Amino acid sequence: MNHKDALRERPQRTENGVLDNRPLPVTVVVPTYHRESVLLDTIDVVLEQDPPPAEVLIVDQSPTHEATTSRQLHSWHAQGQIHWIRLTEPSIPKSMNHGLALAREPIVLFLDDDVTASPDLVSAHATAHGSHPQVVAVVGQVLQPGEISQSVPVNCPRTGLSADLDFPFFNSLEQPVANVMAGNLSVKREFALQIGGFDENFTGVAYRFESEFARRLIAAGGEILFCPSASINHLRADRGGTRSTGSHLTSADPKYGIGDYYFAFLCGECGEAWRYALYRMYREVRTKFHLTHPWWIPVKLVGELRAMYAGYSMAKRKRREARNERR
Repeated sequence: MNHKDALRERPQRTENGVLDNRPLPVTVVVPTYHRESVLLDTIDVVLEQDPPPAEVLIVDQSPTHEATTSRQLHSWHAQGQIHWIRLTEPSIPKSMNHGLALAREPIVLFLDDDVTASPDLVSAHATAHGSHPQVVAVVGQVLQPGEISQSVPVNCPRTGLSADLDFPFFNSLEQPVANVMAGNLSVKREFALQIGGFDENFTGVAYRFESEFARRLIAAGGEILFCPSASINHLRADRGGTRSTGSHLTSADPKYGIGDYYFAFLCGECGEAWRYALYRMYREVRTKFHLTHPWWIPVKLVGELRAMYAGYSMAKRKRREARNERR
C-alpha cells in the first residue's frame, strides 16, 4: 500500500471520539478536456480527500491521451477509485449534466481539471450544506495564480443582470451570492435536476453558463452560499481546457462571445440586456492588445456582431419555448 492509499483508508473520529471512515455523501465530478499530467494531479487531490467522497466521476471529452495518462486513468478505473466516462463531443454544460445525471449521491461537487486543494475541500462543502439546509448550491473560494485569500469589499452590483458577475472569489468572508464559478461548485442534485441542470445552449467556450445557472437556482427559490473554507487554487494550465479553442483577440469566430450575449438577452430585461451587450462589444475592442494592434479591431467587431446576433436569436427561441411549455 502506498502513502496515498494509506491516507485514503485512514479512519476518522466523530465528535464522540468514535472511529469513522465512512465516505461523505458527495459525488465529485471532474469534467476534462485535453489535460494530461495536470489532470492526474487533480485526481490525486480528490482521492486524497479526508474523509473521501463517496464517488468520483471523471467526465473526459478528450479524443486521446498520452500513454502515461491513459494507463493511470485505466488503472484508477479498474480499481474502482474513479469512474472514467468518455464523451465524444466537447461541451462543459453537457459534461456537467452528464455527471449530474449519473451521480448517486445527494450532493454533487464540480471541480476544474487543473486545481490543487487541501484534503478538507470535500468536507468543507459537505459541512456548508449541512449547516445551511436552505442552501442549494455552495461555491467555494477560487484563488487564481497570484491571488491570496483576503477580506475585501464587494463593489460589484448585487442585484440585476450584473449581480455578482465581478464578485471577488478570493474573498475570505462567507456570504450569500448570486453568481458561481463552476470549477468549485457543489449543488443539491435533486434541486439542480428539477431546474433542468446546466443550459446546453451555451456553446463554444460556454462563457456565463454558470451565471445563468445561478440565476435559475435563485429564481426557483434556492439560495447560494459562498464558502471560503472550501478553497482551491486554480492553476490555469496553459494546455487544454478552453485554451484549446485558440485566441479570441484575433478571431471573427462568434463562439467566444455567444454565451455572454445569450446570457444577457435571456436573463436581463430589454433595456438592461441591450446596455450590457453594447458595453461588452465596446469593452472587447478596447483592450491593450487592440490599442496596439488596431488592424484587428474590425475582425474582432465582426466576431462580436455575429455573436450578438446568435445570442439574441438563441435567447428569443429559448423564451418562446418556455412560454409554450407553460401553456
